[in-house]
Amino acid sequence: MTSGHHRWVVSEPDVPDDIGILYEDADIVVLDKPHLLPTMPRGMWYRHTALMRLREMYGDDAIVPAHRLDRATAGVVVFVRTPALRGAFQTLFQERRVHKVYECIAPCAPVRLQRRGAVGGVREATESEGSTMASPRRGRSPHEPVLPPVRDIVAQARRVPSIADIPGVRLGPVGIVTPLDPPRAFPLMRRSHITKLRGVLQAFEEPGETNAVSVIGLCDDQTAVRRRDETGERVALAPLGLRAYRLEPRTGKTHQLRVHMAALGLPILGDDMYPRVLDPGRGDLDDSAAPPLQLVARELRFSDPRDGTPRVFRSRIPLAV
Repeated sequence: MTSGHHRWVVSEPDVPDDIGILYEDADIVVLDKPHLLPTMPRGMWYRHTALMRLREMYGDDAIVPAHRLDRATAGVVVFVRTPALRGAFQTLFQERRVHKVYECIAPCAPVRLQRRGAVGGVREATESEGSTMASPRRGRSPHEPVLPPVRDIVAQARRVPSIADIPGVRLGPVGIVTPLDPPRAFPLMRRSHITKLRGVLQAFEEPGETNAVSVIGLCDDQTAVRRRDETGERVALAPLGLRAYRLEPRTGKTHQLRVHMAALGLPILGDDMYPRVLDPGRGDLDDSAAPPLQLVARELRFSDPRDGTPRVFRSRIPLAV
């Protein structure tokens, strides 16, 4: 405390994993981001973020991310070093001209859907169920579904751990699943309308025009390494009741792959937010001891906006059990 002003010192949790550089040249750096490392500063995270580590490593404050990954997700991230090229690379991602492939571990077969959490999607509350959170429009049937006002959903969701705990909201199937190689179950396409409200931890599916599309298949390699085992020994997933899935998002909604997998009854291993929030107060704590979300941004493919050269970058971070 100096000159009558209080000075608060906040301990920023460390992320012990070293960052891996997949590629670098004078204009870009491609990072293999580890689990739990934020892409860029946010909240209490500043120095221990991918962006600040790269700026310190290269002594270059001009470095910016072309896109971002959730803190819980590992894998390939592209950073731009040359200011004049920021727009070109960021537009590449914004316009969905990058082919993305993710891999994850999840159950072999759908698990019993939890009653709490955004598993099957959020359905509209109805007058017949006693909802008092919204009034029907003039001329609407008393049994026609009505949605609670968004402001009420936000106010409630800030005080409860999961979307389904909000009065007037109930779960139900609202997405579409299309097998792409029938009668095989996989690959399949999941389409739905995903909503993410500011200040609410979970994204959720609700009735509406499709804005989220994912193709979900099986990985060729159905093994994983043992977590914290430095020998690199790989184990078969099937005896553990697990599978490795290949995920290709066709759109880029927040938490899209986690929401879609949970909606299929296949929540991703290590997911502490879907189908339900396990510990809503843990978001900014040092959770390096907890099993990380087994979701890896495995591959990025795009035409380099500088000269049209095809680029393919693959993460080396293994799936683990």
